[in-house]
Amino acid sequence: MAIALAAVMLPISVTGPGVALADMSGALNASAASTQWVLNAYNVAFTAFMLAAGSAADLFGRRRLFLSGTTVFALASLVAGTAPTILLVDLARFVQGMGAAAVLTSGSALLAHTFSGAARARAFGIFGASIGFGLAMGPFVSGLLVGVASWHAVFLVNVLLGAVVLVLARPLPESKNPGARRIDLPGVLTFTLALMLLALGFVEGPSQGWGGVVTLGSFAGAALFLALFVVVELRVAEPMFDLSLLRRPTFVAIIWQPVSIVFAFAALLVYLPPYFQGAGGAGSTMSGAMLLPLTLPVFILPLFTGTLVRLLSVRMLLAVGPAVLAVALLLMTFTDPLSSRTGLYAALLLAGVGIGLAFGVMDNAAVSVVPAERSGMASGMFNTLRVAGETIGVACVGGLLLTSTRQQLAGGGGGASGAMADDVVQGRLGSVRESGGEDLVDRAVQGLQHGWSVVYVVLACVALAGAIAIFTMVRDRDLDQSSTAQDV
Repeated sequence: MAIALAAVMLPISVTGPGVALADMSGALNASAASTQWVLNAYNVAFTAFMLAAGSAADLFGRRRLFLSGTTVFALASLVAGTAPTILLVDLARFVQGMGAAAVLTSGSALLAHTFSGAARARAFGIFGASIGFGLAMGPFVSGLLVGVASWHAVFLVNVLLGAVVLVLARPLPESKNPGARRIDLPGVLTFTLALMLLALGFVEGPSQGWGGVVTLGSFAGAALFLALFVVVELRVAEPMFDLSLLRRPTFVAIIWQPVSIVFAFAALLVYLPPYFQGAGGAGSTMSGAMLLPLTLPVFILPLFTGTLVRLLSVRMLLAVGPAVLAVALLLMTFTDPLSSRTGLYAALLLAGVGIGLAFGVMDNAAVSVVPAERSGMASGMFNTLRVAGETIGVACVGGLLLTSTRQQLAGGGGGASGAMADDVVQGRLGSVRESGGEDLVDRAVQGLQHGWSVVYVVLACVALAGAIAIFTMVRDRDLDQSSTAQDV
């Protein structure tokens, strides 16, 4: 119960702030780049410390790390919810992401160590459904909280949830990897710096220029530290990321599979609410509700994993999911939140089905292809790439959306500016209306719709590439069907 509730709590922290960004940026007088770091600070820390958290769980104890991570997460949520400046919110979100990394890796490792066979499949089915539920209800609940209270409530609700998780987690059994002796600190440092610089490049690209010194320097630094990370992991006795596992094609495909899903999913959850609020004219509550066709299947379908596996097999579910998502994203290029909501809802529903097909099996598949004593590392590797997909997806899509919108508006002339693109991407059409009236608003919305069309096509290509990789690299014989199938 404690792990399931934590699995609900963490995705709310990813999707909730997306609904609150427009209100938050206005209340704190924040720029588009600093507001985007409310999302990226959490995701970068979440990703960067995932591997370290997996190693720490195996070394110090999975239950101990689960409790410690939940405490850090709740305290950081309190700071973020009461912060008077955007800088303090960003810092608190970074610490919150560190706590989330500890919670997720230790929680899934606890499940892998406690259960086996069909029981483990059922446990991970509930785990996947819990994540889906948090993703499904996160935008809607956050929209309600913003509408009834304010953006502060989006963060403060996690303080309450964290307290409940701590109470429920006390009876959990402790487990460790008896062979683990230390944490790979050089690996943690080089990987964290690589990811932070990569995200910085995508965030600053639209404002600094993609050929600017800051942007190119960030990408070059990311490549350098990633190369150093590989060198470190090859030389240390106890690496946090065992590169020898990458010799297994099935494992490589499975741990990369969530990238093809969450790269699009996280970006849609974060940037569609401001789109609905601005171009679609929806309120904060309605903008969250409009995402339910996308998110509800992610909650529901993992509950039927057993039936789906018997019909399609784990390999087919992992491949079909991103393929369906790619089709849905291409269909979304023909929709907009003003004139074709029915078509928009149908495309979002299809995208949710594609994501939900994969969500029920991918967590358990990742830990089923390694020995149980290495479940912490496998969980860390898998979740690192999953959250890295979210981090890079949110940063990349944010930069791509802003750049495409700016280029479209600049090409149309008529006094369009980068500031106007910032406003329309964040859903602040009131500022645009004050600058040039309804004609300028119409132009801004058209520019944003063009930006979204570019984003949809790029995300569809990423999802399709993932589907092809899974279908060609994964072998059914490498998967323990008894532990990846489930009876419901």
